[in-house]
Amino acid sequence: MNPEGKTAPAAVVLVEVPLGEAAPNFNLEKAVCSHGLFMMAPNHWDPQSKTLRRPLRLNIDDDETSYTVQVSHPPHSLHALCVRVYGTDSLSPEQHHSLLEQVRRMLRLSMEESERVKEFHEVHEEAKTRGFGRIFRSPTLFEDMIKCMLLCNCQWSRTLTMAQALCELQFELQHPLSFGENGTISRCHTTEMKQFIPKTPMKKESKKKSKIRKYSEIVAVGEADMKINRAEISDCFNEKEEFLQKCESSHTSTNVQKADSTFDHNLKPLKETEAYPCAGIGNFPSPRELASLDENFLAKRCNLGYRAGRVVKLAREVVENRIQLRELEYACGSLSLSDYDKLAEKLRAINGFGQFTCANVLMCMGFHHVIPTDSETIRHLNQVHGKISTIKNIHKDVEVIYGKYAPFQFLAYWSEVWHFYEERFGNLSEMPQSHYKLITASNMRPKRSFRGYA
Repeated sequence: MNPEGKTAPAAVVLVEVPLGEAAPNFNLEKAVCSHGLFMMAPNHWDPQSKTLRRPLRLNIDDDETSYTVQVSHPPHSLHALCVRVYGTDSLSPEQHHSLLEQVRRMLRLSMEESERVKEFHEVHEEAKTRGFGRIFRSPTLFEDMIKCMLLCNCQWSRTLTMAQALCELQFELQHPLSFGENGTISRCHTTEMKQFIPKTPMKKESKKKSKIRKYSEIVAVGEADMKINRAEISDCFNEKEEFLQKCESSHTSTNVQKADSTFDHNLKPLKETEAYPCAGIGNFPSPRELASLDENFLAKRCNLGYRAGRVVKLAREVVENRIQLRELEYACGSLSLSDYDKLAEKLRAINGFGQFTCANVLMCMGFHHVIPTDSETIRHLNQVHGKISTIKNIHKDVEVIYGKYAPFQFLAYWSEVWHFYEERFGNLSEMPQSHYKLITASNMRPKRSFRGYA
């Protein structure tokens, strides 16, 4: 409040992100709304304003401070994106560089990515016509890795629920006063949150995997899960402090790029009163935040089931520098087959990273010659191509159909899948957030004839 009793306008910094080589064929709506990752919290695509909003961490080695950013592509700015950073009136050179790095990663704006889009469009004219070529991903490899784990072996509605719950938990960890006196978690948009609770049983959990679980059952999603014992929360914070102190002495920092020399020190703050509906939901949890948690607590709070132990283990290996994410990304090199094989071998050594999860993570890292195959792939080949595929022969079938698009087999396949979804549900970029959970196998049955691809 100012002296006159009026609410002061929120501090905002406006940053331009040059599109560079991507400018001639870039479309923000197509670049964002191109994969289910854009539907997963904390991403928020606004169909009306055609903007992407989400929190980002801009301070190196600061897991607690996140800034809400909004990415737009104004008609008058064909060669640059407009990014608003809320909650601050200035950015340091390091923060500015971090912002550019994360936005470019999400939208695949590197020179190499732009060149690959051009090459893909040369062999797939229909994808070029539809403006399809960039696959949305997370601002960090760690977030991609966790989300790819959430994609595996469960229904899409539950994947959305788990991602949402992790972001709510991150908010609670950073805002412990959000817990009520009776231990009930304070949430905004309660009605909207309930829309993400799957109404179907968790029957797709693997029976084989249940033998190695460290807990006897998966906690059902429902109103009962909104209550967590305050003693558990207190223990959780105590464990977090002890774990971080333990890791501090052994942690060695990885190489971090310095800020761009072209940083504009004259960036002017933009005074706006536009509110971002982020109360009650935080950023996606960082490795340090997840590493300090008890896996049973995480399983109960976020309904992760057996994934909780794998998530915590991965986070701890990252924090303790046993898994070096930057080195993994730099190892992509020329995106050759040998690079892929080396990275796949490293990823498979991580607990919980099977063939499907590894293929999805490597797709996020830029490899497009391998198609992650699961029941959704089998369904698609059956409905669109009339193939009677099985888990045993699926790789042969996808090679027969998509091999001619090498090394862009995944882009060709996903272009078809995404078009198939929009044939069923309409333009996914215009779909209300509450309807994301409807993209399930039960709603994929043919409603009208669908022209197959040669």
